[in-house]
Amino acid sequence: MVKLVLLRHGESIANQQNTYTGWSDVGLTAQGKAQAAAAGKKIAATGILFEHVHTSVLSRAIMTAYIVQDAIGQNYLPITKSWRLNERHYGALRGINKDLTRKLFGPDQVASWRRSFYAHPPLLAHPSRSRRYHAYPATIIPRGESLADASERLLPYWSAELAPRLMAGKNQLIVAHGSTLRALVKYMEAISDAGINKVEIGNAQPIVYTLDQHLAILNKQTL
Repeated sequence: MVKLVLLRHGESIANQQNTYTGWSDVGLTAQGKAQAAAAGKKIAATGILFEHVHTSVLSRAIMTAYIVQDAIGQNYLPITKSWRLNERHYGALRGINKDLTRKLFGPDQVASWRRSFYAHPPLLAHPSRSRRYHAYPATIIPRGESLADASERLLPYWSAELAPRLMAGKNQLIVAHGSTLRALVKYMEAISDAGINKVEIGNAQPIVYTLDQHLAILNKQTL
């Protein structure tokens, strides 16, 4: 048996302000840092010893990962930061208040953009590329993503970096974002395209999977 723990970052400044964020980089609020520390204590109580930590290249996830590593006393662990674990890109919606978009576009349209598998948000006219992506081809920068798009870029990371380590019996910790973790949960649990609409990943709520040698789920627990 092997353990995989999924954790969404603590409350970010954008969460606090109720704005779309996506690939925009924001930090944690004081509450978010406290949530990350509390999540770390819950994970520490399980006694799980990890072999590797995986996170995105966005500050809110990285900061959460560092706080959790400190709380579980496993700062020595190698950590991989990958754009493939970034939050879903919200295109032209980023930076806009979510309640405002409901007034502008209607609650049904906003619900579709936020929760359905295939709906795209309004796309940016041109992709915005920051220094953190200069090592990668410009083609990785989206103008906006559906959850299906985010899943498509995430799953190669699962196949190349996560699944081999898990199948070797090495416990893994992923600290990422609501949408990309929803995409991973959908894949692992074989949730339907329609069913993923009902799945929510809360801030700083650790999800512990126990997997067999073939990565079939033996148990799932939200701490």
